[in-house]
Amino acid sequence: MGRILAIDYGQKRVGLAVTDELKLIATSLATVPAHKVFDFLKDYTVKNPVECFVVGEPKQMNNTPSESVKYIDPFVTRLRKEFREIPVERMDERFTSLIATQTIRNSGLKKKARQNKSLVDAVSATLLLQSFLGLKQTNDSSAEIL
Repeated sequence: MGRILAIDYGQKRVGLAVTDELKLIATSLATVPAHKVFDFLKDYTVKNPVECFVVGEPKQMNNTPSESVKYIDPFVTRLRKEFREIPVERMDERFTSLIATQTIRNSGLKKKARQNKSLVDAVSATLLLQSFLGLKQTNDSSAEIL
């Protein structure tokens, strides 16, 4: 059994978050340049077992894909190809950047630290993963009731 790793993919930077071994808590892992994300993931998965990748799925308010899907879908295709043994789940990422920005603003960090876009990406990935864990827990609980 491994961890779950969330990916908030952007054209410039990629926010990453990971669960603990029990898959209860989401924690920010890193923000890496987009062109280095596969090297980072290869290195990470060699050192740490990963059970599943969760990739943010950008949607608009009317539930249609946002324009950034044209960058994310090729990334997901390559991710599935390079890590065939690790399933890839998609998770609606609407509002994660907005909530991340607000969370950082409310954290008490100084203005310069709050303007760090890498921090927003890492927090967004953490929020994405925490939402996935909440949904998974809800679905698991529903299955137990049946």
